[in-house]
Amino acid sequence: MKRQGGFTLIELVVVIVILGILAVTAAPRFLNLQDDARNSSLQGLKGAIAGAGGITYGKAAIEGQEGATGAISASGSTLDLIYGYPDATSAALSLVVDGISNTDEWQAFDAITTADAKSIKYTFSNQTIPNPIGNFNCYVIYEQATETAGATVTVPNDACK
Repeated sequence: MKRQGGFTLIELVVVIVILGILAVTAAPRFLNLQDDARNSSLQGLKGAIAGAGGITYGKAAIEGQEGATGAISASGSTLDLIYGYPDATSAALSLVVDGISNTDEWQAFDAITTADAKSIKYTFSNQTIPNPIGNFNCYVIYEQATETAGATVTVPNDACK
């Protein structure tokens, strides 16, 4: 008869312990899901604002309101326009993008007005997902249109890191 070779119980336990130690030390580096979730939310908001701006511009062009100032009807209210795009105010953007109004029951984002009044930042609402402590780069910024360029929506490169 041949003697069957195999691993002893102690060898198997040692291998399992080593794998457990590796998993505990390496897993947090690969499973940083909070930052990914925040960045994905910001990219989603960026797309929603950009899409709403494009639709608004199309509607403004049809109505002949794509000049320096104008207004169209949106969601039963008057939407103020700058070169056919929504003005950089929370009131104007909340008419065209769901979830960013201060009156929403479940508000995901808070508006932060900028000093120049030509742009507005949206960051996570403290009611839903608080920003990481000490991180002020977790936002989407909407800059209103100018005479030479349409409105822009950007997310900082190092958002939420």
